[in-house]
Amino acid sequence: MHLLIAAAGSGRRMGAAGNKLLLPLAGRPLLAWTLEAALACGAIKWIGVVGQPVDGEAIAALVAEVRQGAKARSHLAPVVWIVGGDSRQDSVLRGLAALPDDAEQVLIHDGARCLVEPDLLHRCCAALGEAVLAGAGIIAATPVTDTIKEVGEGGRIQATPDRSLLWAAQTPQGFAVGPLRQAHAMAEAQGWTVTDDAALFERLGWPVQVLEAPPSNIKVTTPFDLTVAETVIKTRAMANPQT
Repeated sequence: MHLLIAAAGSGRRMGAAGNKLLLPLAGRPLLAWTLEAALACGAIKWIGVVGQPVDGEAIAALVAEVRQGAKARSHLAPVVWIVGGDSRQDSVLRGLAALPDDAEQVLIHDGARCLVEPDLLHRCCAALGEAVLAGAGIIAATPVTDTIKEVGEGGRIQATPDRSLLWAAQTPQGFAVGPLRQAHAMAEAQGWTVTDDAALFERLGWPVQVLEAPPSNIKVTTPFDLTVAETVIKTRAMANPQT
């Protein structure tokens, strides 16, 4: 399985001047935790990190540090640096172009979801292998537990969707490489703007299957999220002192 990690994280909502993925989290850059989980998943054979040129040197040093710590493993996927575009959508398109020629299936994961565990990555790889036989993609997601309100102008509630039908989309998201490239090409031609790759399949009427993920697979966006992530990491370390 091939994996693309979107690593051009903005620090705007975090209040940071640069890439939030380089902020410290439990003594290491946030992206280091994401990359470590990816390297620990034996089903992943190749990793592409997609980011902005300004972060290239810092991320290269981070990759070297994580690989050094993981070198005892019998399998260690190569990690390739890929220069991204002006948006996440553009960056994924460039990542797809940089995949090795033999890539047939790909997972796409947001680097800011740094609490992802190797088990979730492995389950996504297995689920994608089955889904592509039906022409489908897969996404990690969690059932919504809050009551959601659709709000219009002036803050007035317009509707309350049935919570039992709602899932919060996450990453990894996985697809066959050919159809995903086709979907991105269509989006570029039609001027579509989406916030995740599954939305492209949805626009084209192609199926996407949900794979339930643990609630811990959060996206670190705000300082509060950073605090939550650090607590989860420390709790995991206490539960597994040998890792």
